[in-house]
Amino acid sequence: MPDPLLSISDLRIDFGGSRPAVRGIDLTLDRGEVLALVGESGSGKSMTARAVLGLLPPGARAEGSIVLDGQEVLGLPDEELRHLRGRVVAMVFQEPQTALNPVRTVGWQIGEALRAHGGISRAAARRRAIDLLRQVEIPDPEQRVDHFAHQLSGGQKQRVVLALALANDPAVLLADEPTTALDVTVQAEILALLGRVRARTGVAVLLITHNLGVAAQVADAVTVLRDGLVVESGPAARVFADPRDPYTQRLLAAVPRLPERTPAPVVSDRTEDVRPALAASRGAERPTAGAGDTVVPVAALNQVRVLYRGKRGRPDFTAVRGVSLEVRPGEVVGMVGESGSGKTTLGRVLAGLITPTSGTVQFLGENLSAVPTKRLRELRRGLAMVHQDPAASLDPRLTVGESIREPLDIQGIGTSASRRERVAKLLEAVRLPTSTGLRRARELSGGQRQRVTLARALALAPRLLIADEPTSALDVSVQADVLELFRSLQSEWGFACVFISHDLAVIHEVCGRVVVLHDGSVVESGPVTEVFATPRNDYSRRLLDAVPRPVPGTGADVA
Repeated sequence: MPDPLLSISDLRIDFGGSRPAVRGIDLTLDRGEVLALVGESGSGKSMTARAVLGLLPPGARAEGSIVLDGQEVLGLPDEELRHLRGRVVAMVFQEPQTALNPVRTVGWQIGEALRAHGGISRAAARRRAIDLLRQVEIPDPEQRVDHFAHQLSGGQKQRVVLALALANDPAVLLADEPTTALDVTVQAEILALLGRVRARTGVAVLLITHNLGVAAQVADAVTVLRDGLVVESGPAARVFADPRDPYTQRLLAAVPRLPERTPAPVVSDRTEDVRPALAASRGAERPTAGAGDTVVPVAALNQVRVLYRGKRGRPDFTAVRGVSLEVRPGEVVGMVGESGSGKTTLGRVLAGLITPTSGTVQFLGENLSAVPTKRLRELRRGLAMVHQDPAASLDPRLTVGESIREPLDIQGIGTSASRRERVAKLLEAVRLPTSTGLRRARELSGGQRQRVTLARALALAPRLLIADEPTSALDVSVQADVLELFRSLQSEWGFACVFISHDLAVIHEVCGRVVVLHDGSVVESGPVTEVFATPRNDYSRRLLDAVPRPVPGTGADVA
């Protein structure tokens, strides 16, 4: 058997604390192989990859052995490591927006990566940059080479990051969560592209991910990490079909799953006015209207259109195109679609943060654009939002208790004592100890911070909660905990919710009804079990086809 391309033996990384970040990891990566390194945040995945590059944070100390293409790299001087980076091993980062220089063209940046490892003329660098953009299937590479990052879509930016990594023909790619921030269809395209690049160049890939569906789709082998230790390792087919460690079993059990699809007629031009009868959230009893009764929607949009005026000669952009929908009391409505489909814009319209160009927005039967300012302030007590990034939505200067209490302070509700009591009850409701109120957001884990944002959103007992990608940044097991908590709170408190997500399995887990948006319009809607089992629209079918499932051999073709 030939020697592995990358061999890590007894790797230990610590920061001088009581528990090392990595505690004796062993793994091997063969030529042309895709090895998925999976586990929750804090398991040691990224630290392991950074140790291969010699890019550990200040204060970190690594011991053990890392042999890359026959050379021991642990402890190498920086000058020798710089020679290896890009030529032997390269990195594909999670967030392409931060990996690309906003003031340089993509062609210049690829040329800079080429010049870092040898003399190359400007013309030759440009030709190579165009060739690399063509390899990663960027359309019109001759024009795109002169574009800046902000002129590209999210998927195109990730393709440019991949082109940068491939610039000097490395033997190993370290791909750190390369599809986490992407829509499901774009994710499928990037994974398929990664497979084609691997087949064409023979590059080996160490894929770091917490998405078990992604790992199942592309990996030959899987190594599962927990608390800096390897708990299971083996061929992907075996690990996913017959997980032996209880932790791996729990991770797989926590993955939300879509129902099996059944054949349905394709109606490619269907566009609906979304006003179906009240759909009950799964697992919770909801009141229904009796004969002759009228159920007043919590919120209603009627032919809402949102137009953003172009500036400096740029054309206008229509984000929402005549959307009508109702959200009934106690209903959880899922909103799905790719970036640019209008999901977040509609959420902000419902929250009263964006005034539509035309159409009406009603909340509790009142037109938000027609009520006096004082009444609008009163109505907004019944609206709340939960954002995608809890770290960014919580003031780092405030304690958790102060953050939760802030809406009560702003609205002048209750006394100081009653507000403190309310905060304690809210912390208890989201299953956090009351002592958490004395801490700051930076001292909490991602899952704990998201629980805090839920508590803050519920402070004023809202009638409508708008949740914008509230679990997209969470590990699968933490996501499962937060979703279970959400279902419990929604059942107990009875608020209506618009749940925005690009994760269709999450929508299936928590929503009673789903609205599918494409290019600012509603293309399909209905009970989530029906739409996902028998989608009638082309676009809905494409979204569902692109969802990676934690079963090897499913999902997009990556060969």
